[in-house]
Amino acid sequence: LQHVESNRKQWYQRRVRGPFTGDVAIRGRLLRGTVRSMKMKRTLTIRRDYLHYIKKYNRFEKRHKNISAHVSPAFLDMKQGDTVLIGQCRPLSKTVRFNVLKVIATAASDKKKFAKF
Repeated sequence: LQHVESNRKQWYQRRVRGPFTGDVAIRGRLLRGTVRSMKMKRTLTIRRDYLHYIKKYNRFEKRHKNISAHVSPAFLDMKQGDTVLIGQCRPLSKTVRFNVLKVIATAASDKKKFAKF
């Protein structure tokens, strides 16, 4: 019985997906974005706004990307509109390849607002 409990505990420790308590290494890109949705369990959606240059018209257009990121239980008190820092890690699921590392700023703003300007 003790051997079964030990194996279960080791499995759970490997299963933890956070960069602070689990075995997930942060490598690659560090990105900043705004929390768009927290409807999933331990996963949130980040909105990253950027400008894309159109050479023909000599102007910029606004674009955005949505990125899914894993949330450690330490950061579950975040709200929609907060600015967070996420780090790239190994694929955790079909769409999740990032982990939340830090909450940079808390703000209650409109989710569709273009954040740069």
